[in-house]
Amino acid sequence: MKSVRTRFAPSPTGYLHVGNVRAALFPWLIAQQAGGTFVLRIEDTDQAREVSGAIDVMRETLQWLGMEWDEGPDKPGDFGPYVQSERRTLYLKWAQRMADEGLAYADIRTPDELKALREDAKSKKQAFLARNYRPDQPQTWQPGMPLRFKSTPQTYAWNDAIMGELSAGPEAVDDFILIKSDQFPTYNFAHIIDDHEMNITHVIRGLEYIASMPKYLNLYDALGFDWPVFGHAPHIMAPDGKKKLSKRDGAKGILQYRDDGFLPAAMLNFLASLGWNDGTEQEIFSRSELIEKFSLDRVQRSGARFDEQRLLWMNGTWIRRLSTSELYDLTDKPAFWPQGIPSEYDNSSYKTEVLALIQERLKFFAEIPSLTTYFFRDLPIDSTLISTHKQLKKFTPEELTTMLRQTQANLVKSDFSAVDLQGRLNDLLQETGQKPAVLFSLIRIATTQAAASPGLAGTLAVIGKERSLQRISAQIDALAA
Repeated sequence: MKSVRTRFAPSPTGYLHVGNVRAALFPWLIAQQAGGTFVLRIEDTDQAREVSGAIDVMRETLQWLGMEWDEGPDKPGDFGPYVQSERRTLYLKWAQRMADEGLAYADIRTPDELKALREDAKSKKQAFLARNYRPDQPQTWQPGMPLRFKSTPQTYAWNDAIMGELSAGPEAVDDFILIKSDQFPTYNFAHIIDDHEMNITHVIRGLEYIASMPKYLNLYDALGFDWPVFGHAPHIMAPDGKKKLSKRDGAKGILQYRDDGFLPAAMLNFLASLGWNDGTEQEIFSRSELIEKFSLDRVQRSGARFDEQRLLWMNGTWIRRLSTSELYDLTDKPAFWPQGIPSEYDNSSYKTEVLALIQERLKFFAEIPSLTTYFFRDLPIDSTLISTHKQLKKFTPEELTTMLRQTQANLVKSDFSAVDLQGRLNDLLQETGQKPAVLFSLIRIATTQAAASPGLAGTLAVIGKERSLQRISAQIDALAA
């Protein structure tokens, strides 16, 4: 049996978004599972659309996710080079061979001439097929001329590892351009030559390529190449499920998620779950579990809806698997903390205490500032937090003040450990005759000026006795104003 060799072959025309990376993940998993080889190949034949720096971003994206390649531009193997623009001599060699053997012909017709032929087919109420309009006496091909494949129409039946048994009639087979006038190959030609030359055993890609399969198979046969295993993964759909996900629908670059504080394990887990499951109720998979359990026959044949809320849930789940020291190490960047933290609170010990409190609610690291600012500095009194509160807006300022003064009198005796504070807060419920939704909400607002916070006792313990009592006093003053 051949050793498994899969590939990811992106074009450097922009960043890698969710759809692109899932197209890399499936073949990577297959190679990992089989102890095979995962190849990174850069398909840069469309020079006009190439974006400067895109190749570096691709590498950085895969490395962040831990999807290391075994061969590629910076990891030469026996089948390089791994950038298509550096392989033009190879394509021209194959092109010349095809021209010499009568498998392809020079097609130097102008765009206007080709347009006229399409109009002719339309007038005859026929689909335009280039093979019906082959030049009677084509010129001898030489580089600088477009070269078109001379197809042999026939019926094809093949098995797609994802989509199942497929077939197409001879009408789906047509002549197509192999080499353009700029001497660069088309995708349709170059990827087949590359996959053959690199001994690729599995070609896993997006569903958009499946319509061209009859033409590809015809070229494989003309060249005498063995077919690899094919698998075409359905599209990732927009959140409404009605169209393919695009930038307009929130298809951000994967590195944007990294910069927002998503974990690579969570992102890998999420991408794998877009259209695949192992047949159980399990949703959280480690990298090793994905490698062990993944199979193409469990990839669904319909589109997978992109649900960022599910990604947030999944990332939060992975965050809660971290120890607090691991969480601190991962968030030890200025971008993940409030700006202007006073020096007395800008240390690992205090920040770790804060993280331990918010870890249960944290969905991604970039939201840490919005969840923690009140731990580091006093915030202005926000009267709307009380005036719009479902329970507190029913009380007069005097009644609220009375509750806060009772709170002060009790908490001033506390050692401000979380355990002691919880006991005193429970005593205050008895003393004031109020429900937690009233009293605890009032204390939380007074001490944090936030609509929500972690457990009140733990929050007060981290804020500390002096600051907590001072903030309650400031709220009392605001109620009297």
